[in-house]
Amino acid sequence: MPYNILIIEDEPDINLLLTRILTAAGYTAAQAYSGTEARLLLEKETPDLILLDLMLPGLSGEELLLEIRETMHNDIPVLILSAKGSLQDKVTLLTAGADDYITKPFEPEEVIARIQAALRRSCSFKRSPSLLSCKHLTLCPDTRKVLVNGTELSLTVREFDLLHLFLQTPDKVYSRERLYELIWKGGYYGENNTVNVHVSNLRKKIKAADPEEEYIQTVYGIGFKLCETL
Repeated sequence: MPYNILIIEDEPDINLLLTRILTAAGYTAAQAYSGTEARLLLEKETPDLILLDLMLPGLSGEELLLEIRETMHNDIPVLILSAKGSLQDKVTLLTAGADDYITKPFEPEEVIARIQAALRRSCSFKRSPSLLSCKHLTLCPDTRKVLVNGTELSLTVREFDLLHLFLQTPDKVYSRERLYELIWKGGYYGENNTVNVHVSNLRKKIKAADPEEEYIQTVYGIGFKLCETL
């Protein structure tokens, strides 16, 4: 069964272009032209991935992203589509819960490549049913749920995948380059701040549920690893 992708884009020509690109690549596409319309669609069905424009009438893309991350759809990969291409714009959206950022104008090949990578990441850690734990944290790979002190965390796809990787290899130190290769499935070019942003967001969410413990350790000059267990 093909993956279903929700396109949220108010420009009819761009929405139609994306639909054609996705259909040609073997996906099915649902279309929304405003944040409000997208919200109604999400109440009825759950897509496998969302392409989200920021400049939407009524409910903005930023507002809708926050709603998505606060609901049952919090683990759906969300790829931002925007003409804004500054580093600060990208960091802000990644911090808010976006999984990737595609700058307009875009090439069809880039859109498909990023969608394929996001879908691989969202499925790659669903194979092992055994629970993983550290201190007061428990992760269930098959349901993609994380509990800290009995509280379920709302994690993005990449935050979950990062935490899963750390828990699987608690003694291993991962460089930022290696984390980017494993989680984002792409080359790392040194200036990319994506790994730092996602690790920081993950730490904040865990800290909110367990203020007394540290779970992810920074190994200066190298990268990150799981903190030692109790």
